[in-house]
Amino acid sequence: MRKLLKQYALVLWLSLILIAGFGSTAAVGYLAARDAIQQGTAEQALPLTGDFVYSAIQKDLLRPLIVSAQMAQDSFVRDWLLNGELDQEQIVKYLREVRQKTNAVSSYLVSDLSRNYYYANGILKTVSETDPRDQWYYRVRQIKSAYETKADLDQANRDNLTIFVNYRIQDYEGKFIGVTGIGFTVDTLKRLIDSYQQRFHRGISFVDSKGGVILSGNGRLKVADNIQALPGLKALAATILANKKSESLHLEYKTETDDVLVDARYLPELGWHLLVEQESGGDLKPVQDVFWLNLAIGGAITLATSILLLTSVRRYLRRIEQSAATDALTTLLNRQAFDFVFQQALLDTERSRQPLCVVLVDIDFFKKINDKQGHLIGDHVLREIAMIAKRSLRESDVICRWGGEEFLILLKNCTLEKATSIAETLRGTIAANDFSRTTSLAKTRLAVTVSMGVAQCKDNESEDSVFERAEVALHQAKENGRNSVYFSE
Repeated sequence: MRKLLKQYALVLWLSLILIAGFGSTAAVGYLAARDAIQQGTAEQALPLTGDFVYSAIQKDLLRPLIVSAQMAQDSFVRDWLLNGELDQEQIVKYLREVRQKTNAVSSYLVSDLSRNYYYANGILKTVSETDPRDQWYYRVRQIKSAYETKADLDQANRDNLTIFVNYRIQDYEGKFIGVTGIGFTVDTLKRLIDSYQQRFHRGISFVDSKGGVILSGNGRLKVADNIQALPGLKALAATILANKKSESLHLEYKTETDDVLVDARYLPELGWHLLVEQESGGDLKPVQDVFWLNLAIGGAITLATSILLLTSVRRYLRRIEQSAATDALTTLLNRQAFDFVFQQALLDTERSRQPLCVVLVDIDFFKKINDKQGHLIGDHVLREIAMIAKRSLRESDVICRWGGEEFLILLKNCTLEKATSIAETLRGTIAANDFSRTTSLAKTRLAVTVSMGVAQCKDNESEDSVFERAEVALHQAKENGRNSVYFSE
């Protein structure tokens, strides 16, 4: 026996060292996994759920925003208001058709002349400055932006909570003449809350500016509660309600049984706060079970699963965003998505007082390329220019396909002089590029140039005015021989 122990003493010691190493590694791994899970939940998982909900809200707002903009710019609506609102049945029929075609719960128009509130069934009322429920109209009447998105009670729909897109109407000279838009219910948000709570086992709630719970899934928070009076949350309420930025706040409070992690963010489109809550103990219990069963393997599986899940979610979100907002040929933003981005950039510029410029790009003699070389070559040129522009511009810059052979570039925090320099550099890069495209039949050598018009946004300037000045500069570039950059002051 003693001889046997001597022979296998080294093996025994190595076994003991490995067991000790395994045990200590497992213990350290468990502690590290516990801290990592808590940090990951607070800084990644909860904000990611908030990102899902926020992205879905923005996606649902995009179509009502486009419809409301079309209503406000419809020549029929403007002419009807300017001609004295003579045939009221015409506007009622128009609003009824808009509501039916868009599946909205409400479509409306308020005239600044008569102050009549028209909706799909006739005249609802005459708005008044003394009526608290009409203050939304006088608020929109004074705002600088073209529209606002607001959650409010719908007077034309039994006071159901509705999300409205209120769009200012201006006559042909830019004078304010009324407000129009559509409203849609919060049913979509309710479905989002239920699906995400069931999928991620997290509490999701929407809170107004005073702390009142507006929407909530099945959980601790109930509609009509106020977070300023709830145990745990009341200590965080002031911090949550004071936040007016869309960035996430990572917060935590304790209950009698567990620690609760909270991700809070402000939704400027609705004026609400989004709360995502999760009890930390729910995440730690599986890790504890795995620790006792198979510490090393369980830790590896948990890490791999987390990485795969995060990768899958990012790909899924990226696919949704791209399908809703990109041009299929060039993979750039499309015009509708760019309009939304531009409006947000204008608001950021007003707050930060930083310069904002636009560059309108037009491919010289693009019709000749299509006619002589064929549309496949023309598509190749469009894709190539899009790639050159994305490589040449800054990360903060935004480029979209404006239509046909035109592109529009948004340069944030950029003066007119710097924007003109950036445009000139891009023009030179395109002019120097070899657009040859090898096919199975022949090699077509092709040189392509562009003309550009640059304009800097002025204070309180409308979107149309900025683009018109950029277009004027572009026409100057074309008239003076093309392959050049002109700017509008």
